[in-house]
Formats: sequence, C-alpha cells, structure tokens
Amino acid sequence: MNGARPLQDGIERKLGAGVAGLHHLEVINESHRHNVPPGSESHFKLVLVADAFDGIRLLERHRLVNRLLADELAGGVHALAIHAWTRDEWQARTGGAPMSPPCLGGGKPKRAAAPDT
Repeated sequence: MNGARPLQDGIERKLGAGVAGLHHLEVINESHRHNVPPGSESHFKLVLVADAFDGIRLLERHRLVNRLLADELAGGVHALAIHAWTRDEWQARTGGAPMSPPCLGGGKPKRAAAPDT
C-alpha cells in the first residue's frame, strides 16, 4: 500500500497519549537518508515540546520517550534522534512569537445578522 506509515503513525499515537502536556510533536521519518529500501521506517527524528519535561534533565526526558517506544525500539526502529524541550526552551530556540494555543473547538456563539436597512 503506497503511503502507508504504520510505524510512524504508531509512534505519533503513543507519544501523543503518553507525554503529559504535549504542546508540539513532530515525528520525521529520516530513513530515506540511509541505505535502506524505499518506504522503510527505520530512522526517525522526534521533536517534542511538553510540560512533562519541566524540571527534569535531558537524560530523563530521553528515558521517558524510550520507555514509551520500547516495542518500536526492540523491533523496526534502528535509530531515534530525540529533541525534547520545555515550552520555555522551545521558545528560546525558535524565537519570535510563542506557539499558538490548542483549538478548543470554537465555543463562541454566533452573532445575529444585522437587519437590512
């Protein structure tokens, strides 16, 4: 099946569910940059920004991610580059405007249309 990415999708689901206060997640398949067959899912780069990383060292952040992805690391994932930051670290690295807050579903009531005059 063309475009199938079961391993990448699974990584996204596990991290989305398992990292508390996740504000930003990128799961980038970098397998094409290595000597593997086309369509492989063996080399990934992760970019995570989460409240879960506040007050913990980089090594503990990596351990958290590695625990969540233990099955993938024991199976098809050969290499995993982890970039795990707090919101403050992410803002300092990216500069500019802070990230937009997550959408809450647009709960504002609609305004009544003005009568024709």
